[in-house]
Amino acid sequence: METENRARGGTPQLTPVDLDSVPEVDALLSRLGIGILDRTVVKTSLGRNDNWSGTSADGTEVFVKRISGPDREARMTRTTAFCAAAGDWVTTPRLLGSDKENGLLVFERLSDSRSGTELVADDAFTEDLCERAGTGLAAVHGLDPAGFDTTPHPLPPTANLEAVPYSFYTQATAAELATWRLMHGDPPLADALRRLRGADDESLPSWCPIHGDVRLDQFLLAGGQLYLTDFEEARIGDPARDLGAFAGEWLFQAALRIPVTLAESSPMGHTPTHEEIIATGVGEIEQRSPLVRRFYAAYLDRAPGFVRDDKELAVRAASYAGWHMMDRMLATAGSSTRLSPVSKAAAGIGRTVLLSPAEFTSSLGLEA
Repeated sequence: METENRARGGTPQLTPVDLDSVPEVDALLSRLGIGILDRTVVKTSLGRNDNWSGTSADGTEVFVKRISGPDREARMTRTTAFCAAAGDWVTTPRLLGSDKENGLLVFERLSDSRSGTELVADDAFTEDLCERAGTGLAAVHGLDPAGFDTTPHPLPPTANLEAVPYSFYTQATAAELATWRLMHGDPPLADALRRLRGADDESLPSWCPIHGDVRLDQFLLAGGQLYLTDFEEARIGDPARDLGAFAGEWLFQAALRIPVTLAESSPMGHTPTHEEIIATGVGEIEQRSPLVRRFYAAYLDRAPGFVRDDKELAVRAASYAGWHMMDRMLATAGSSTRLSPVSKAAAGIGRTVLLSPAEFTSSLGLEA
């Protein structure tokens, strides 16, 4: 696992797993003919998988990922299938090689890249970049479906809506248990999630290859190009899932800004009223809807005809945007001891959208 050191000033510094303890990495790089990584410059990035980036013996810049977990083989297969299909159609880091037995993937390294999350923090994820993101996802949805995984997407986790498994209960954080307690006490929400999950099948007119795990940090800007990365959940599915996740990311950013904006605009000691909170939330969403609108217009301009002809695409995308807010709450709860007010607010917004998605397509920016 990744470890964390702190340099002077308190800045987190991730320390990569010792490559000498993972000899299969050097073995794979040697088989690929590019030589082992220079230990003096190897780095790692925050993520669920062990990874190493740096320069190999012959000067090749590489990013090596080691996928782990019980579903490692499926995630490896989905990644390699996506990369094989992507070719020159999708702007993505080139896959240089893989070792399925050890869960290793070797990609070209994008030097001086910045993730979408970093760009958002600097107010640099512009409408132009959103347009390019929409064009990129349109290319994904137009790929040849041959070779893609056809198993159902695991999210939303509807099996847990009645009760969570004992194995999960005994290992869950207090925040995770509080989250599921809220969801178990909300039958309308559970019904909406079941409908959303049940609608994602081959009866959809626009069933096609999808990314399956769109987040802002899956986009990397390098050398003036916007790259799409991380294809472990790629499969045949509902394109609205990807569109809604992108819109949901901006909806979540709006929720994050609510307490900040209220603090900046309120006098010292003032407790915001419910009306002020709602008005602030609406304002934050309206500020970001042009970004999603630019994304969605670019997507529709390049999407396959059978996707553009799907009359319910925007409504389902809004539903997935609502689910994305719930998903972010669950993800945050996995590393927390309690649910934060921001997480609860985000989930509340997501619930509202999930229950009446057709009413929010315009405000989310999901309109032609």
